[in-house]
Amino acid sequence: MFGLFKKKSKKEKLEDKFKKLMNEWHSLSSINRSASDDKYAEAQEIAKQINLLKNEAA
Repeated sequence: MFGLFKKKSKKEKLEDKFKKLMNEWHSLSSINRSASDDKYAEAQEIAKQINLLKNEAA
């Protein structure tokens, strides 16, 4: 109940976006290889940003 209005951190938003991109990448992998590669590249950029945030926090 108290977490109802809690805002997500930047890291949590990036992790959600990463998961979404990876799901899209997986579904496109058997249909359209070039679109799949684009989604994978986007997901890797998000992963780099997440790692940078983790390193700043440490």
